[in-house]
Amino acid sequence: MLTFKSKIIAMSATALALGLASPAMAGKADRAREAISAAEAKLQSADQAGAAQMLTAEQASAREELNHAKEALASGKKEDAIASANHAGAMAEANLGEVQHRKQAMNNARVQAAHEQAAAANAQAQDAQAQVADANARAEQANNAASSAAAEANAARQAAAATAAAAAEQQKQQEVAVTTTTSSPRRKVVHTKVVRKAPAHNSANVATSTTTTTVRTQ
Repeated sequence: MLTFKSKIIAMSATALALGLASPAMAGKADRAREAISAAEAKLQSADQAGAAQMLTAEQASAREELNHAKEALASGKKEDAIASANHAGAMAEANLGEVQHRKQAMNNARVQAAHEQAAAANAQAQDAQAQVADANARAEQANNAASSAAAEANAARQAAAATAAAAAEQQKQQEVAVTTTTSSPRRKVVHTKVVRKAPAHNSANVATSTTTTTVRTQ
């Protein structure tokens, strides 16, 4: 993998080769001015992308190289001006690429962080739902227990009331005395005397019989 400086050197060599491959009819001065203009445009693009803030030192180096190209052109060193301008443009392109790469990395990190935050929020929501469900289950169990206790208490009250009523009835029956008095029957004795007369020829053997009848009256 090429390093940042290697990229700059490679791009500078490519730009220099392209500059040297320009039509021969164009003067070196024109080629130098074109290279300088292209480098300035690339530097401005990099600045607009944020290289002035994110890659301050690298942009400063590219501008320094561009200024060297302008000075070389002003002093008649057209070949040096072209090479420096192409080098400055390559540095600006590398800075622009690095800025874009960093921005993409930061954007990816933000997206990843957003996904992680969303996942954490979903996990928290699921945990909260589980807690609510558990609380509802405990509340339902408590309600069932309360209903069962109330039913048992009601049954106990009814049983106690029935027991008390039975005890009260039994006590009442015990307290109410039923007395039955039986009078001994009085006996009335009726004496009936029956006299039988014997035949005349046997008057000496006359028997007298007495019958007693007892009449029981209430």
